[in-house]
Amino acid sequence: MEKKNGDGEIPTRDVSRSDFPPNFVFGVATSAYQVEGGRNAGGRGDSIWDVFSHTEGKIMDGSNGDIAVDQYHRYKEDVELIAKLGFDAYRFSISWSRIFPDGLGTKINHEGITYYNNVIDALLEKGIQPYVTLYHWDLPSYLHEAAGGWLSEKIVKYFAIYAEACFANFGDRVKHWITINEPLQTAVNGYSTGIFAPGIIESSSEPYLATHYQLLAHATSVAVYKDKYKAKQGGEIGLVLDCEWAEAFSEKMHDKIAAVRRIEFQLGWFLDPIYYGDYPIVMRERLGDRLPKFSEEDKELLRNSLDFVGLNHYTSRFIAHVSKNPEDNDFYTVQEIERIVEWPGGEAIGERAASEWLYVVPWGIRKVLNYIAERYHNPPIYVTENGMDDEDNETLPLHEVLDDKQRVGYFKGYLASVSQAMRDGADVRGYFAWSFLDNFEWCQGYTKRFGLVYVDYKNGLSRHPKSSALWFSRFLKAEIADRKNGKDD
Repeated sequence: MEKKNGDGEIPTRDVSRSDFPPNFVFGVATSAYQVEGGRNAGGRGDSIWDVFSHTEGKIMDGSNGDIAVDQYHRYKEDVELIAKLGFDAYRFSISWSRIFPDGLGTKINHEGITYYNNVIDALLEKGIQPYVTLYHWDLPSYLHEAAGGWLSEKIVKYFAIYAEACFANFGDRVKHWITINEPLQTAVNGYSTGIFAPGIIESSSEPYLATHYQLLAHATSVAVYKDKYKAKQGGEIGLVLDCEWAEAFSEKMHDKIAAVRRIEFQLGWFLDPIYYGDYPIVMRERLGDRLPKFSEEDKELLRNSLDFVGLNHYTSRFIAHVSKNPEDNDFYTVQEIERIVEWPGGEAIGERAASEWLYVVPWGIRKVLNYIAERYHNPPIYVTENGMDDEDNETLPLHEVLDDKQRVGYFKGYLASVSQAMRDGADVRGYFAWSFLDNFEWCQGYTKRFGLVYVDYKNGLSRHPKSSALWFSRFLKAEIADRKNGKDD
């Protein structure tokens, strides 16, 4: 396979703000459990991540999110910094158990409502638009223990009650809603590999059931929004999915088919029911009765149940067809694929970041965006997460840690590819860098740092913008100069 620009190399041209429309949204993103802390503050109930992170052996460094980076108490400082850097928007998530401590929706926690009202108002005062995610993996623990969590049909009703409470209390000011973040990760890592909360290790029907009820919860809450709030509040609502690009490892037909199959097991699993009424045919063929069936009522509920698609994208893989997958995990075994990180000649697909799964492959995001545009009738798309991590290294002096040249290069390459996808015709409306702050990185604890802003865990959680944050600030504020200089495409 020949390497060529747009098919394997970082775009050669510098990217600038003027490569994007004036109304294109640039933001930063976080999630509640990763940054908030305040575990027992303000009437919040425990989530499954509180329980999971306090279970010995589950988190790489034995840490937890009890305090995280304390945004619960420092949100004004953080909002000020977002504004200073020049971002238009902040994507954050609401902690379900801060609104309904047991998740059941019987008694609302007014302290939680007040907290998020304060965050939203602080953002709007600085001209920053809130993009609010209702569910970013932190299910109320009681719902898991007493009601079966995402494996129970009851969760659809509970999620809709929670969603409506958010629409009713915040929707006069929040105009961009996301129902669920990365339902694939909840399904596979929460209910199959067990590396995420609630830590269930299964290889049978559980991940597919968890996805089924996440989809129905999404669609039910969208129906509530559209029936009761959208006309009055004037907002939009979507779903956020994660997808690695899958590039065929060779020109052989079985590798090309395997690469398509891989995408269908990532995006098709969630978008095909919404756009085409059922799970992908290849999933039905391979999973049989393990894949739940939709009733006609379900199909009608799901049909076109989003105003936009949110895409979380970090990296890409070559995909080869194999009959026996080297990764001993049923989700990959049933796909009959091998994920490969080297070109056929042996060269790495891209420079590796800190996490073993994350390689810098800018051309992949253009291909994912174009795939969504072509397969799903060119919907509005927001890139809701994109970024890379460094290894936490306490021995380096602060000035070296802050000079994150690799991350600057990452953002340049990926943003150039997003602008190329837009020129190809993809309807991309915005881009959110992951993440605003270094934070609790799930099962990796505090060993990895994705932030544009360094958080000093040893010295009072002080915030220090990295070179990438300053690069973004210059990028966002350079539009007028670029236009004056007639910077060409």
